[in-house]
Amino acid sequence: MAQATMKRPAPPAIRQTKLLINNQWVDPVEGGSFDTYNPATGQVIAKVAAASAKDVDKAVQAARKALESSPWKTMDAADRGRLLYKLADLVEKEADELARMESLNAGKTINDSLADMQGVVNTLRYYAGWADKIEGRTVPVRGNFLSYTLRQPVGVVGQIIPWNFPLLMLAWKWGPALACGNTVVLKPAEQTPLTALRLGELAIEAGFPPGVVNILNGMGETTGAALVAHPDVDKIAFTGHVDTAKIIQKAAADTLKRVTFELGGKSPNVIFADADMEQAVAGAFHAIYFHGGQCCTAGSRLFVEDKIHQEFVERLAERAKERKIGDPLDPQTEQGPQVSKEQMDKILHYCDLGQKEGATLMTGGHRFGDKGFFVEPTIFDNVKDDMAIAKDEIFGPVVSVLPFKKVEEVIDRANRTYYGLAAAVWTRDIDKAHLFAREVKAGTVWVNCYHVVDATTPFGGFKMSGQGRENGEAALEHYTEIKTVTIKLK
Repeated sequence: MAQATMKRPAPPAIRQTKLLINNQWVDPVEGGSFDTYNPATGQVIAKVAAASAKDVDKAVQAARKALESSPWKTMDAADRGRLLYKLADLVEKEADELARMESLNAGKTINDSLADMQGVVNTLRYYAGWADKIEGRTVPVRGNFLSYTLRQPVGVVGQIIPWNFPLLMLAWKWGPALACGNTVVLKPAEQTPLTALRLGELAIEAGFPPGVVNILNGMGETTGAALVAHPDVDKIAFTGHVDTAKIIQKAAADTLKRVTFELGGKSPNVIFADADMEQAVAGAFHAIYFHGGQCCTAGSRLFVEDKIHQEFVERLAERAKERKIGDPLDPQTEQGPQVSKEQMDKILHYCDLGQKEGATLMTGGHRFGDKGFFVEPTIFDNVKDDMAIAKDEIFGPVVSVLPFKKVEEVIDRANRTYYGLAAAVWTRDIDKAHLFAREVKAGTVWVNCYHVVDATTPFGGFKMSGQGRENGEAALEHYTEIKTVTIKLK
């Protein structure tokens, strides 16, 4: 692995570390705080306010008031769209600063962070366009009656986002929620709160009325738990680990609030012998090493047809050994750090476990450098389906290579997982591609490509990879209630 040149641009200014409640930046009632870190160095960036249950209650009350008795309630749908357009314009204007802040706090390479900022802008603009197109229907019924439906906001929405795509996941949550007229209480991941807080400032500048968006930093077991349990929150939207989703679902049952989950995956990436070798190697490399493997759709189970298995693995290993690792703010860096020491230690544990289970370590498997939370790009060959590295979501730059012989065999093995978020197939045979796309149990299937995600296309998983869909028109269904109105005619 190569060390990227440590050439740092000017660090971004940390403008805000408090809580945003009712368009006011406030200190937490109980005075709590926590440190947020730079994962490239392990050093503290800033001390951030931590919300307690009392702060959650204040934010939910502000959101309820905005929903029921503020200008937001009576605002024309087109004007809601204009606010989202304005917010997108401000993000576009501040994209460089936001990207540097994202890289500093999350460890994403600056190039990936800049791409994320474009995704944020695209998502906000996409849902801005939807704001005045969320319509009901007239329904023919028997008898002398007029029936029609209204699509109304779900209400106060609690949104809990992860640390791997902090600002993009915020946009995925805010876009449909606000387009539909809901109000929001957002909890960013405790590892990466800084860009969410900056976006709160931009939301105020854009003109969102008080209480429409509220941002509470804090821990999952305190701030998140209080948000989920609050009786005046109508819906929880969560992106994160399946174990946390189970806790949320149980807690939400007490108030029967709606929940949508976008969870993890152990995505099968299938390479047939008839695929374009160069394209498939590059695609498999991107599938697992994008953002250091910290991606819920990562192609971490790499099925390679036995006819090309040896050549494919050797080519993949050659690329992995040349990967430039280093300062995420350096434009030459190809892979930054993992988000935290905890995450790095988890990945290294699986690297040790894979060797103990009998898989062949082709490259990597160790910490990179002596500061920060870097892990080498790692390839395990000759992996068996029942090994932990083939079953568990590692969420790091670790790929398991599993040879196969037949189409039916690989489809069956691809589906032997509790997850079902994404899958990919590389082949020149259109029949095999369609068969795989139809039979694999996954919310997204890529053919001869990987990690192609757009604001316009539904995103979510089968089985334990989640409930509901984000992005596209499908997301609007989770942020509206349908009301039937029936009128007797003379």
